[in-house]
Amino acid sequence: MTIAAQRAEAQRLRSAFEAAGGQPVECSILQPAELFLDLYGEDIRARAYVTQDPGRGEQMLRPDFTLPVVQMHMSQGAETGRYTYSGEVFRRQEDHPERASEYLQVGYEVFDGNDPAAVDAEVFALFSDVLRPFGLRASTGDMGILLAAVRGLETSERRRAALLRHIWRPKRFRALIDRFSGRAPVPPSRAALLATEDPMAGVATMIGLRSAQEIEARIDALRQDAAEPPLSAGQVALIDAVLAVRETCVFALEHLRDISVDMPAIGEAVERFAQRSEAMYRRGVDVASLDFEAAYGRTSMEYYDGFVFGFYAEARPDLPPVATGGRYDALTRRLGSGASAPAVGGVIRPDIICALESRS
Repeated sequence: MTIAAQRAEAQRLRSAFEAAGGQPVECSILQPAELFLDLYGEDIRARAYVTQDPGRGEQMLRPDFTLPVVQMHMSQGAETGRYTYSGEVFRRQEDHPERASEYLQVGYEVFDGNDPAAVDAEVFALFSDVLRPFGLRASTGDMGILLAAVRGLETSERRRAALLRHIWRPKRFRALIDRFSGRAPVPPSRAALLATEDPMAGVATMIGLRSAQEIEARIDALRQDAAEPPLSAGQVALIDAVLAVRETCVFALEHLRDISVDMPAIGEAVERFAQRSEAMYRRGVDVASLDFEAAYGRTSMEYYDGFVFGFYAEARPDLPPVATGGRYDALTRRLGSGASAPAVGGVIRPDIICALESRS
């Protein structure tokens, strides 16, 4: 697998995206770290190469293209746009040294809010077409359904916000569900803190970055949370039912519609799934055999908030996904200073394609 072969494959893919209407764009290899830190928080430092520039401040080797492309589109004020790109991205692999820390990425991004279901179908069908020669398995999901389920819970805004913040971290999310429902006890250290009438009494010297006012506000928030009634067993069961949906699109849609009878909050998101499935069918996608998993994308697609998809080589479970993508409307609002532009896109790794070809 040579670099020349990877670049040739990248050019083939980019040409296909250009033929579909993608305008070629370039993004600097060095990106302002603030852009990624604002979105991901300090966690991104463990996955990216960060450096300090005397004139530009903290910089980061490009970990992906989507964020700078979104920022570019939003700064131009355009309502619609289709873009394609290719180039190196960089990811630290401290926990998985066998994985590449630098590799090519080719992508296609669409900003168009006229018919979101049709645009979702357009992007998925395009990726399916360009990847068809490699016999990959496609998986799909919809983060919008799970997000709607959490937003519809009968609990405090603080608890909903905590669950939404950790929805991409399944273990932490489950721990919060268990605690909020009373299935798991309050940690002993927190219980002792809450049992103390004035935890700040007798503190003469402050150590750390938080002020006394910030600490007191946090203690007050914990006390308010402890006074909240637990999530009902019925609500927890409905969340679990949504997370357990894993079928082909046709049967998943039927199952989710059944769940929405008892959980109306997901109804609108489920109907968007239905509209997208119909749009995919019109584009020739075999939705009757296309896999759907309600929890798909939770561990690796943090800025997606709707439709998500991936393409995998079933015969090579040791390889990362060949392609991933999805809808990220909320990201455009976050980077658009109040403006928004519904968007969906995806990326492909030419190096994985070349690895598959070298084994065939």
